[in-house]
Amino acid sequence: MLNIEHLIEVADEYGRVSKVEDKTVSSRVFQDSKKLSAIRGGADITVGRYNAALEWFSANWPDGAIWPHDVPRPTVEVAA
Repeated sequence: MLNIEHLIEVADEYGRVSKVEDKTVSSRVFQDSKKLSAIRGGADITVGRYNAALEWFSANWPDGAIWPHDVPRPTVEVAA
C-alpha cells in the first residue's frame, strides 16, 4: 500500500544523515527541487514515481545509516 508518510520519513532521514536540504534531496530523487515540498503540501504522486523514489533511496542509502524501521525497504536488483 502506498504510504506518503513513509516516503517523507525516508526523505527526512536521508536528508538528515546526508546533511543536505530538502530541495537537494528532492532534486536527487525526482530531478525536481520542488517535488518533495509539493508532496508535503498534499500534492499527488503516481505509484510508479513513488516506487522509483523508494528504490532510489534504497540504492543510494548512506553507508552506516539506519533505514527507518517502520518503512519496508525495497530490494535493489543489481545488473548482471
